[in-house]
Amino acid sequence: MRNRPDLESLLAPYAARSSRSRGRKYPEELHPLRNPFQRDRDRIIHSTAFRRLQYKTQVFVNHEGDHYRTRLTHTLETSQIARSMARVLGLHEDLAEAVSLAHDIGHGPFGHAGEWALQELMAGKGGFEHNAQSLRIVEVLEERYPNFPGLNLTFETLEGLKKHPVKQGLPRSRRFRTLEADLVDLADEIAYVSHDLDDGLRSGLLEEAPLKDVRLWAECEREVLAVYPGLENAPKRRLIIRQVIDHLVKDTVATSRGLITARKIKKLDDLQRTRLPVIALSDKLKREHAELKRFLRKNLYLHHHVVRMTEKGQRFLKGLFKNYIAKPSQLSPEVLKRAQKDGLERAVCDYVAGMTDRFAIQEYKRLFEPYE
Repeated sequence: MRNRPDLESLLAPYAARSSRSRGRKYPEELHPLRNPFQRDRDRIIHSTAFRRLQYKTQVFVNHEGDHYRTRLTHTLETSQIARSMARVLGLHEDLAEAVSLAHDIGHGPFGHAGEWALQELMAGKGGFEHNAQSLRIVEVLEERYPNFPGLNLTFETLEGLKKHPVKQGLPRSRRFRTLEADLVDLADEIAYVSHDLDDGLRSGLLEEAPLKDVRLWAECEREVLAVYPGLENAPKRRLIIRQVIDHLVKDTVATSRGLITARKIKKLDDLQRTRLPVIALSDKLKREHAELKRFLRKNLYLHHHVVRMTEKGQRFLKGLFKNYIAKPSQLSPEVLKRAQKDGLERAVCDYVAGMTDRFAIQEYKRLFEPYE
């Protein structure tokens, strides 16, 4: 009976392999039952920052309803899509899962509005960007092990989190590419577009009629009604959104297979010699996907109801941040200890960014409402 199954022999030659990992910053012995990427995944799942995602905003603030996506459910949907595509393409499913689960743990409360507030507050003080914050969490802020700070993730998982141009002293882009990390980037976009569309329609902020002019929606609607003529309301909506995801996933797989061949990616080292896209949508689906994103921006993200809530969230965060900077004696000993090492602004930024929506609202009430 084998302790740790050698499933990596089934991977495509251009996939990342935990058996060839560049290792961890602080060396550790291999686990007899789990490969290094599986251990990364498990450490992320058990982290405090991951659990907090269940009370962090995707589009709708947590108290607005129990069935809207949170940052946690978005993360799980991204992981599911990434794992499905990784398996079909012969990529390392465990690495794709680890990167998926950690890709948003650096988000602050109140979604992108919270990030914009922290960017403004930290301008000229090192900046704030949620991908950089994700790395800071897994490398520094999580305190779960006696022998090292952070989670001591593998080199490949850490590189997978270096997604966008970042500040805070981190590289501007990935220095070491894996197809698994590139796959997560696209799975993230597929997930958020489809579930934001679902939540927008469920909430009533989006209406279905204007979507008939959006090509991807119209095509998927025709396909659903061809099989289920007369289907209406929520059942039809759910099937159309499922079809949207299916179109995007199948197209990504087909297009990526072609690009892997066209770019002559025969092994992982070949990927390091190009910055051209290898995991991608076809030109047709790229245009249709972009059209759907524009529709969501105009009709959902800039809807007055969403804007009111995001503006309120920014006021909460700015009020908390400025209050703590003015009166740091209100901070816990743990935050003050971090301030001695990293500076007060960075320590307060870490503290506020780590808050859930619920905790930030409660803390704002405690600090600013006289009868709390």
